Amino acid sequence: MARLRAAVPFSNRDWGLLLVIPGVILFSSFMLYPIVYLFYISLTDATFAGSVIGGGADLIGLDNYVQLLSDSQFWTSMTTTWLFVAVSLVIKVFLAVGIALLLNHARVFGKRYMRAAVIVPLGFPGIFTITVWRGMFSDARFGVFNTILGRYNGVMSSLSAPEILLFDVPIGFLSGRWEAFFAYVTTEVWLAYPFMVIIIVSALQDVPRELHEAAMVDGAGFLERFRTVTLPAIRRPVLFASILTGATAFQQFLIPWVFNQGGPARQNELIIVYGYREAISFNEFGLSAAILIVAIAVIGLFMYAAVRYGGLAEGVGDE
Repeated sequence: MARLRAAVPFSNRDWGLLLVIPGVILFSSFMLYPIVYLFYISLTDATFAGSVIGGGADLIGLDNYVQLLSDSQFWTSMTTTWLFVAVSLVIKVFLAVGIALLLNHARVFGKRYMRAAVIVPLGFPGIFTITVWRGMFSDARFGVFNTILGRYNGVMSSLSAPEILLFDVPIGFLSGRWEAFFAYVTTEVWLAYPFMVIIIVSALQDVPRELHEAAMVDGAGFLERFRTVTLPAIRRPVLFASILTGATAFQQFLIPWVFNQGGPARQNELIIVYGYREAISFNEFGLSAAILIVAIAVIGLFMYAAVRYGGLAEGVGDE
């Protein structure tokens, strides 16, 4: 046996590394190489697709980054993007936790069918869902939400309600900055909440029933049990889902572009839309590449900080 082991040219560790190499090559080809090439473009004065592909652009160093940091539109886009991520994430967490608690409650009947209904939005293509929501937020008087608000006004008027409780219909959901921002957030929440509900429901099912029973014996009510038993048990799954959906929201392109291309007047232009417009509309490929490199760096730092300081990396790599 000793002679056989001596004849084997590779150890278990070497075989493990050998098996990982194909995956590393594929990852480098489809992930690292595009990022490296994008960084190279950001150091050039490329202004059209031919200069990118044909290599006709000249190196200009960090000039694109200097120009970017002095561009007010960049800071507007970055601020709007983070506001979009923060607002939508808070709503998603509260909504998903509430629905998950409902779907996991012992007194709720038909939970299996309700859970299936919750994940239905995941079955539709994103562009289809976003287009439907755009129609619902139409500025037209007979748009879905404007029609609902018009009927609400009719009911409240018949009850002699104060004018302050009525809406000025039609509302320009896509022509006002904050109205459009509200439409973005609503659609993002609809797209992402099913994923968070699935994660949280799974976490709730792993909470030991004995802990709840012990808390009930001690006289703890629902809110107290949720704070001391449920919330600590589901904290890490909720944080994990929040990091993923937050990163996805930061990279959102379809919602602002399909709704009103980041309008009005580029006030709701999220960072990816900003980079896309600089390349396609203004032929600033070098500047666009710099925008996307900054976006990659920011989202990378966000995910690292969230995992590092959120405690998700605890125990990883421990012997």
